[in-house]
Amino acid sequence: MEWINYHHLHYFWVVAREGSVVQASKHLLLAQPTLSSQIRTLERSLGEKLFQKSGRKLVLTDVGRVVYRYADEIFTLGREMTDALQGRSTGRPIRFLVGVADVVPKLVAYRLLLPALALAEPLRLICREDKPDRLLAELSIHELDLVLTDTPISGLARVRAFSHLLGTSTVSVFGGPDMAKHYRKHFPQSLDGAPFLLPTENTALRRALEQWFDASGIRPSIVAEFEDSALMKVFGQTHRGLFPAPTVIEKEVERQYNVKSVGSLSSVQERFYAISVERRLKHPAVVAISEAARTELFK
Repeated sequence: MEWINYHHLHYFWVVAREGSVVQASKHLLLAQPTLSSQIRTLERSLGEKLFQKSGRKLVLTDVGRVVYRYADEIFTLGREMTDALQGRSTGRPIRFLVGVADVVPKLVAYRLLLPALALAEPLRLICREDKPDRLLAELSIHELDLVLTDTPISGLARVRAFSHLLGTSTVSVFGGPDMAKHYRKHFPQSLDGAPFLLPTENTALRRALEQWFDASGIRPSIVAEFEDSALMKVFGQTHRGLFPAPTVIEKEVERQYNVKSVGSLSSVQERFYAISVERRLKHPAVVAISEAARTELFK
């Protein structure tokens, strides 16, 4: 591919930002046919369509969204360079887009992301929660800077990305104060027949728990299953059953949900990963998250 014509890229960026050729032509003081011709020239040079029609409107294609994000960074940095050379502070926060897999406990995600907000440089944190495969798809087209999840990226995934282990935690069992007191006696054998709230079967934590139940000869009475770990804790808060959570957030879980720890299952572990397109972490926020996870949260 030849070098990008940045005039054409700028015209595309303005059209995408304004939402129409008509508005962009007014902003750029160019005739509409001229502007449309420049956009088509850029599309030919890239070998991809950047816009498609939806009724009377122009909407970005998937490739167009990727190009727009890069163009936005390019021209925003250009303005910052001009400001810096003229001695003005840019004051623009770094945009940090993080995908949090829905299986990651909210309190763990909070503890992991907090160091990014403590950076000296201003940062705007944007969090999205979804299924891991959907988040990885967004990561692959640079819609996200990082994905937090509880499993490493599979070798079968069609995404070129790298898994960075942040840390490992044992799993504790929690329940309402009276329920916790009752099942704390003769723990963990007391869990046989106990009412349990569990993650759904498609999660790494559920698989690890079932292996432990089988190995220990314990048959819990499963009251309910949840994809959302926060909702599971809310049900546990109302004494509907015991529930698991990482030991590293034990105090926070007890305080936030007014429950107590029954005990820790030392042989059941939950792992947490940062997945990025970088083999070697370079983004300052990602580096801060990784270092704090290893030296503080999972020490």
